[in-house]
Parts: sequence; C-alpha cells; structure tokens
Amino acid sequence: MAITDWPEDERPREKLLEHGAAALSNAELLAIFLRTGIQGKSAVDLARELLTTFDGLPGLMAADAQRLCAVKGLGRAKAAQLGAVLELSRRYLLTRVADQDCLTSPEATRDYLRLKLYGLPYEVFACLFLDNRHRVIRYEELFQGTIDGASVHPREVVRRVIATNAAAVIFAHNHPSGVAEPSQADLRITQRLKEALALIDVRVLDHLIIGDGQGTSLAERGLL
Repeated sequence: MAITDWPEDERPREKLLEHGAAALSNAELLAIFLRTGIQGKSAVDLARELLTTFDGLPGLMAADAQRLCAVKGLGRAKAAQLGAVLELSRRYLLTRVADQDCLTSPEATRDYLRLKLYGLPYEVFACLFLDNRHRVIRYEELFQGTIDGASVHPREVVRRVIATNAAAVIFAHNHPSGVAEPSQADLRITQRLKEALALIDVRVLDHLIIGDGQGTSLAERGLL
C-alpha cells in the first residue's frame, strides 16, 4: 500500500506537521526525505531497509556516496541529497561544539565525533584542537590505518598543535570492529601524547573511542 493510501494521521509528513518531528521514528523521518519508494515498497519500507543495511542511523550517516548509490531504489540524485543532509548535520553539530566550551557540551562533542568516525572500514585517529577557553579551533583527521590500527606519531601531533596554536586537545579514534573498549595500545599512545604535549603546556582533555553505542571516554573511565 502506498503511503498516500494510509490513514492521514499515520502518514509521516502529516504526522510531523501535527505532532512535531520528535514523534516520528528514524524510518518515518527518512521516508519524508525519500518522498517515494520503489515497486512493492513504500518510502517507509525503503527507509527501514536503508537503516537495516547500514546498521542503524549512525552507520547510515557515516556512509559515503558510493555505498549510498549502490542501494536499490536510492539512485544518484537521492544519494547526493542524502549526503548533503548528512553533511549539514555534521556541520550543525560542529557549530554547536565550536560555539561553547567542549566540557560543557560533551554530548554534542561525542555526537559530532561519532558522525565523523562511526562506520568507517579503517581506523582513523582524529583531533579536536581547542583554544584556552576550550572552544574548537578545528577538527583534523591526523592518521589513517587499516582495520588493525593506525600508527600515531607524537611528533606530528605536537607539530599540528603548535601550528594551530591550540591550548588543549580532545583525541578520538574509531574501532571498525564496533567494540569501543580501549586496548592497551590505546592507553599507551594516549599516555605518550599526554606526556609530549605537557612539555608545551597543552592539556589532553579526553580521548574518545568510537564504536557501537555511545563510545568510550577515557576521561570518564579515569584513564587519563
């Protein structure tokens, strides 16, 4: 049955206008963007299939254009539109983080880093460079590796910190396996970076490991 044949109060667009966006499921919100389905599938069915294919909303938001275009029923135009919407979401979250002290908006900080790193098939080590009020100067992906890990070089990190004139940093990296528990190698490199940056009076505020769920904060675990 096409969505236009549904009872009016069950149609995603009408439901949003009547009750607000928060009343809709992820699939219903995505269906409003998709607008139409394909033969045998409504837009909501296609949205559910997308969320299943990409293991939920975080995985979908981390997908690149090539993977989106490969989904039957999406096509290049919708894939491009969806990619644009996802990038706007990332930029919105970065704006939220940049406009305030990262320590007073840890949820926005974590959400932004999850959007950037979750679902990648290879490991990426990234850094948020912060000023002396802990506002974001910039975000950079410093190192890339394979699924087995990324080689992180403290000298290069120190060089980039000096170049950005940062007073503090938040590190983040993803675990492609989805398991967000810190490894011994993660703890060792964090300690090495902390010691190297202490020599130039730069604080390491946190190191977030991005995987399934909300990810893991070494600061919250008392491991910094």
